[in-house]
Parts: sequence; structure tokens; C-alpha cells
Amino acid sequence: MNRRRFFKNGSLVALGSALINPFQSTAETLDFSSTFKNKKAKNIIFLVSDGMSTGTLNMADLYLNRTYGKGSNWLQLYKDNKVSRALMDTASASSIVTDSAAGSSSWGGGFRVPNGALNVSESGEHHLPLWQKFKKAGKKAGCVTTVPITHATPAGFCVNSESRGSQAEIAEMYLDLGFDVLMGGGDNYFSASKRKDQKDLYAAFTAKGYQVVHSRTTFEKITLDKPILGVFDQDALPYYVDRMHDEQLQKEIPSLAEMAQIAIDNMKDHPKGFVLQIESGKVDWAAHANDVAGLIHEQIQFDEAIKVALDFAEKNQETLVIITTDHGNANPGILYGKEANTQFDSIQKYKHSNEWILNAIHADFSASGIQELVEKANGMALSEENAKTLLGYYTGLEKEDGGLYNFKKLPFKVFSEMQKKSNSVGWISMDHSADYVELAAYGPGSQLLKPFVQNTDLHYLMLAAAEVENKF
Repeated sequence: MNRRRFFKNGSLVALGSALINPFQSTAETLDFSSTFKNKKAKNIIFLVSDGMSTGTLNMADLYLNRTYGKGSNWLQLYKDNKVSRALMDTASASSIVTDSAAGSSSWGGGFRVPNGALNVSESGEHHLPLWQKFKKAGKKAGCVTTVPITHATPAGFCVNSESRGSQAEIAEMYLDLGFDVLMGGGDNYFSASKRKDQKDLYAAFTAKGYQVVHSRTTFEKITLDKPILGVFDQDALPYYVDRMHDEQLQKEIPSLAEMAQIAIDNMKDHPKGFVLQIESGKVDWAAHANDVAGLIHEQIQFDEAIKVALDFAEKNQETLVIITTDHGNANPGILYGKEANTQFDSIQKYKHSNEWILNAIHADFSASGIQELVEKANGMALSEENAKTLLGYYTGLEKEDGGLYNFKKLPFKVFSEMQKKSNSVGWISMDHSADYVELAAYGPGSQLLKPFVQNTDLHYLMLAAAEVENKF
């Protein structure tokens, strides 16, 4: 699809102009056609909650409402009628169930590619990624994430690669392409001591004029006159719920919202504007693990980043903000039952992710030691029988458990089934789903959003909103 075709097929949606909401008289009705008509998006902020099923968005909103009396920033945008809203088809070229590489590439390159590839078609054709197009148009470009900065979703906006697994090579591509802000995890792909070729990419980025930061201490000293490479952990960043209950992690690791704010501050005064992708990547990882505390709090961390983006965009009025996910994952939901309210509220006592709990268990634990650990981390009474079942996975009595990001073969599924009996949260799987997903847009170009889109449509919408020709 080219830009001309997009304009021909696109519909100008004025959700607020023709409808009066009889149920919310206090909400201001926003007329998209008049507010943003004939305005160009100087800046674009694209927010991705990776692997977010609708149930994840729902549970995070309910959790926030029931814990703090105020729901999520994302759903508040719907309630206040501030955004255009759509459903999006997330399929890849090879499957109706996409992976994150093909999902991000559909936005990044404007074409569907096979799962596992980054902007490279099955025939080998390379599609120029969107952030490269915007760099050629003179804009600054950046990505921030809670997983390795070289991971599939940021890479899909930035590079071409036949394999998403080529993360060491992707780190070198970032250096050559000169993106302005790169923050997340991924020390394994930049450090000379961890790369197979022993190249010191940190030294290379520094020589090219980047500020290279590794901790909150250096993060807080970032100046806004130089590009930024921030790498804060070996692989992905720790789960937000674990960071919230660990003072040392709070000192070492910035939040997604804090990284987003620094990225915006670094690029906002550029005369030709900027483009920024913000990803909560461990929403997907938590869904793969059926890890309810990890999932809900990663979604909350993403929601805090939404506020940072919208606060800037509402003041700036030249910024298109897109909020979405690349695919569903595990399809969690709160199950019917007379104790559903109380049981779901028990998650408010969870101080740690299941990853933290299950990594803390070792073969020399006793059943009572596991019970004490779970009580401390979840506020949940685990039966002796269940404790012995868990212990069996560490002593070789039980078979290995599944989950994509489960390299230690921890018993994630078994433990989530134990939790379900007391928290009322169920899961349909430990993997991606083909769901149509939520999509919201605010700012210049949001009026171009149709009620139902394919993932590739967003590539052309962003070019059209920024009035950048698709000629590169």
C-alpha cells in the first residue's frame, strides 16, 4: 500500500462531533476533524504493550480501580472520548498468529513478513524500516523498552534482518544507523566480554558521541545535547513488581515512564521533530509465564508511560500518539465465581513475580520452606501437597514445564494453576493468540484511523500524518 492509496481508502473519523454521550455529561467531547484537521504530526510516539490480550488491559484497569480508586490512563482516554479507537488485525505473512518480529515489521516496514524475520520478506526483499525513513526526512528517532533494546519490537522499527535472533548484529546496525535514543536491557549484545566477537560496542558508541549509561545514577546525569545509549541489565529489565519491592533495584533500574520522559526531553526541541517507540516488552514475557503479578504490574508500568506521552502531546499539539499491542498472549481473564471479587483483590498482596519466587526455590528447599517463601511473596497460603509438587520440579521428580522465555524450565504453569484457586485468574495457554487487538490514537493523524485496520496500515498512517513521502 502506498501513501496515495492510504489517503484514498482512509476515513476521517470524527467520533465526538456527531454523537452526544448521555451517560457522561461531564466529559468533554472532542471533535477530531476540527481539532487536528490540516495539522501535521511533527512528532510521533508509538506505544506498544507487547503481547497484551484484552484481558490484560481489563485486569490492570480493575486492579488500579480496586486498589487506588482510579483506573488506567488508557481506558480513561476512552471514557473521556479523547482518542480515535480501532480494532487491528495482527496476522503475519506466515500465520494468523504473529510473533513480535513480524508484528513490529508490519508497522515498521509496511509489509507483512514471515514470523521471525525483521522487515525481510519470504522472497528476500528488504523493506526500509520506518524509523530509517524518518531519519532520512530529518527527524530524530529512538526506542525505549523493558527488554533488550535489540529485541524484536524495537528492531522491527529500525533494521532489516532475516532473523530476530541476530541481536549482536542488530546492536551493530544501531551504531551504523545513528539512532538518537536507545534504552532498555541487552548488555549481552554490547559488552566486549559477552559478545562472541569481543567487540566493545560501548566504546564504539562513546566514540560516536553517545552518552552511555548503565545505572540510575548515571541516568540521572544525562544531558540533553547528545544521543543516548542506556543499557541497564544483561538481558531484560527486572519485573516492575519486583523492582517496587527491592530498594537496590530501584536505585539501579529506571522505569519505562522515566526512560520515556528522558527520551522525549532529549528529542523534543529538534527543529524537524522526532519519532519514538516505547515498549513494555515484559507484558509478553509475563503472559508466556502465566505470571499474574508480573503481567499486571508490567501493564501498569506501560500505563504510566502512556501518561508521559499524553501529557507531552496535549501541551505540544503537534504529536501523534499511537497506543496498541502487536498481538494477544495467553488470553488471561477473571473467572466467574461467588468469591471472584475477594480472590482477585488478593493479588494486591503479591510483592513479587512468579519468576522471582520460582528462581528463589532450590532443590535443597523443604516443603515448609517453599510455603514460607510463597506466603512472604504472595501473602498466599500454599498447601503442603502443592509445595511438594513444586519441589518435585527441582529434584527431578516432575517433568519440565513450558513457556517461551523459560530457559530454566521453571514450573510456571503448575504454579499459576495453584494461584488460580485463590486469585480467580485463568489462562488459555502460554503463547500468542490471533486476537484482533485494541488501538488508540491521539493528535494530528488520529482522524485518519479507520475502525478496523490491518497492522500494516499504521506504517502508511504515520507517513501520511507526518506528511513524509514514501519515496525512500
